[in-house]
Order: sequence, then C-alpha cells, then structure tokens
Amino acid sequence: MSSPRLAARALILQDEKLLLVNAYPASQSDLWCAPGGGVDRHSSLPENLIREVHEETGLSVDVGAPCLINEFHDPDLGFHQVDIYFRCTIVAGTLTETWRDPEGIVTERRFVSRAEMATLAFKPDSLPDAAWGGTLLYDPLELLIKPNG
Repeated sequence: MSSPRLAARALILQDEKLLLVNAYPASQSDLWCAPGGGVDRHSSLPENLIREVHEETGLSVDVGAPCLINEFHDPDLGFHQVDIYFRCTIVAGTLTETWRDPEGIVTERRFVSRAEMATLAFKPDSLPDAAWGGTLLYDPLELLIKPNG
C-alpha cells in the first residue's frame, strides 16, 4: 500500500467569482475543480501551487492561508489523495483562450459565481463553503467521482 498522494490547490476569488478548471483532459468529464496539482518533493506547498496554477491557467499568484483540507479516495482503485487548498490572489496575468497547459490536462478555465456552481459538477463538495467561507474546513475521505460515471 502506497502513501496518499499530496496535492495543493488554489482558491482564487475575483469579483466574487471563483476560478475553476476542468479536471480531465480532452473533455473526458464535465467535472470542475480548483487549479492545482501534485506536490513535488523538496519544494514547499506554496512553491508547488504557484507552479501548478501557472501551468494550468497562465496566472501568477501569491499564496495565502490554507482554508480546506480534503481527502479523496476510491477504495476500489486503491487511490487516496490529500488536497490542501490555499486562498490565493492573482499578481500577474489574465485568463485567455489561447493558454495551453504544458501537460495537456486542463483545457478550460473560468470564473464562476456561487450561484453558477449549483449548475456544475465539481469536487470537493465543500468547495463553495471553503471559497466563500471564513474558517478552515476538513473533509475526511470523500469518495472520488470517476470520469463519465
């Protein structure tokens, strides 16, 4: 059994809208999430997050305080990931349709209101409360939703 995968994610609010990215390449799923990704060893969580946000969105961010810890798991696949979400602010860049994620995973990115989130598939379930709330939240062992399923 391997250790859980660790990821860092950014909660970026602009004009009361949250930045979301598609979670699967080539439109494999309609699932949206906060930008971010896996943590590289020997680099801090904020350093990893700055890199991931830029890769996925073309934006440069300052990383603030953590606001959500979420555990995703899929017992059938043996998958377990711990995501740490940080409040972030944009310091440079704008979203453009021409930006390309070098890893080819994120192909869409957009800002959505809290009301718009009710019409989207997103993970984790506590994302709106974390983005527009003020306290640190912890979601233990939330089941992972599989693409197209």
